[in-house]
Amino acid sequence: MEHILHLKCLVCGKEYATDEIAYICPEHGNEGIVDVRYDYDLLKSRISRESLAANGDYSIWRYKPLLPVASDAPVPPLAIGWTPLYRADRLAEKLGLGQVFVKDDGRLPTASFKDRASAVAVVKAQEQNAEIITTASTGNAAAALSGICASVGQKNIIFVPESAPPAKIAQLLVYNSTVMLVQGTYDDAFELCLEAASEYGWYNRNTGFNPYMTEGKKTAAFEICEQLNWRAPEVIFVSVGDGCIIGGLHKGLKDLLALGFIETMPRIIGVQAEGSSYLYEAWKNNEDILHKAPVSGITLADSISAGLPRDRIKALAAVTQTDGAYIQVSDDAILAAVPELARGIGVFAEPAGACAYAGLVQAVSDGLVSADERIVVLNTGNGLKDIRNTMKAVAMAGSSPSSIAPNMNALQDALNRS
Repeated sequence: MEHILHLKCLVCGKEYATDEIAYICPEHGNEGIVDVRYDYDLLKSRISRESLAANGDYSIWRYKPLLPVASDAPVPPLAIGWTPLYRADRLAEKLGLGQVFVKDDGRLPTASFKDRASAVAVVKAQEQNAEIITTASTGNAAAALSGICASVGQKNIIFVPESAPPAKIAQLLVYNSTVMLVQGTYDDAFELCLEAASEYGWYNRNTGFNPYMTEGKKTAAFEICEQLNWRAPEVIFVSVGDGCIIGGLHKGLKDLLALGFIETMPRIIGVQAEGSSYLYEAWKNNEDILHKAPVSGITLADSISAGLPRDRIKALAAVTQTDGAYIQVSDDAILAAVPELARGIGVFAEPAGACAYAGLVQAVSDGLVSADERIVVLNTGNGLKDIRNTMKAVAMAGSSPSSIAPNMNALQDALNRS
């Protein structure tokens, strides 16, 4: 692929041809994450804002020249990408802000942001004629890979913690994946998946290991800016677990700046749950993330539960290089954000997705945003993924159904009580 210059190690800076390494820089064990570097001068001749305006393909593949795949590579049939960006005026007014937008990636085929990366993983795996693709996940990345593999008949083996929400496990089974419920944490599942992929030669989709996952996730940044008519927002809020999504957003914005599609770099604000706040702690205390010990990773927002974020180099750079910030919020604040987001704009988010909005609420309280800034909040997953915690959230908000007899008197009594 001539539009890719090389793969660059983010630890030591060593550069590799795309056919020289499979995933990581071999100098650093499993921590040698690399970045895909492009020939922007060549890309300027292949894609422009004008060519995109004339492109009728409203999926991530409208940006194919900016992705690490061949121009003639077959792609999965599912409609992945171009999720809605809603202007949320009532939420903005409630927070004393001017413009707030909500990007709803809960609308993707398997109901989470992770479809973007998994689509690229499937294309790359089939490029190598891989018999089996594997990944470890708290649920969403697994479901995304599982569903997209099902769409093309690709065998896959999934590792998830036994504690993953039943709805996410159900997705894996309905798509006919081979599912390994690991008796341990996400980090345990991740390590086992790495070992198995190496032992059996499976194609490894894991984030923070496979550099091409960042490239799939960056398409959300492309969409946000294009949907705002190429006027980049001032601030983007995103929840953070393993760190690949926030790193992907940053990569996409850097691509757009290099191509001249946007003129300014948004501040990126990452939001973590208090029990899984590795990156918040590292950013706040200026810690060495190559040697910082894992945290507990305990939070009800399972999709952002990560004791040791695997894409932490890119995730920290996304904040430090954009003059952004990390924020931590409590599980109660995350639960409160679920109905607030739903009632304020009609977007039903799982806890990990609502975490980004909880971060915006906290940022307003902390004075980190101003009323004249255009702000985008990214919802990364649909609320139907985790009904158990949704019911906790609505109970906290004081909402419950009324059980009534089938007559008007019973209805009137219930209305009087409400």
